[in-house]
Amino acid sequence: MAATEDYLEVGDLHPIDVVEDLAQAHEWDFDRVADDQIAMMVEGQWRTYSITLAWSEQDETLRLISTFELDAPAERHGAFYDLLNRINDQCWMGAFALWPDQKMMVWRNGLCLAGGQCASTEQVDRMIGAAVVAAERFYPAMQLVCWAGETPAQAMKVAIAEAYGRA
Repeated sequence: MAATEDYLEVGDLHPIDVVEDLAQAHEWDFDRVADDQIAMMVEGQWRTYSITLAWSEQDETLRLISTFELDAPAERHGAFYDLLNRINDQCWMGAFALWPDQKMMVWRNGLCLAGGQCASTEQVDRMIGAAVVAAERFYPAMQLVCWAGETPAQAMKVAIAEAYGRA
């Protein structure tokens, strides 16, 4: 039995109920925004990540969006977008995008639960963990491209090794 199953039997719980129970178990600050949405803060080594999960009944998808502030200088946007392409090529779960108007980096991922499937705590924990691990792994490369003038290829060298661990 997985550690996350020690405190929760999933059964037919609403996906956001599963997320809420997981947030309580990890002692993350969270706010149940609506019946189908929850927002939380997860502390990483480099940043605190604002993570929102929302359930779409119509799409049968649990969507995760994780953000952190990043104000990439306009003159570095070309190099930064090149870096994002390189980063996203390394990611199996989810992808990064830059929202320059909001000065935010965004990680997006979705869990399709078509056919009435239930989200397990293990799946949700893996989604949140993947978001934090990816951000932690690639944050130094983002900093190098934005403010140290490094090329995307040079910056990727600091993120070459997969980070291990979980949020």
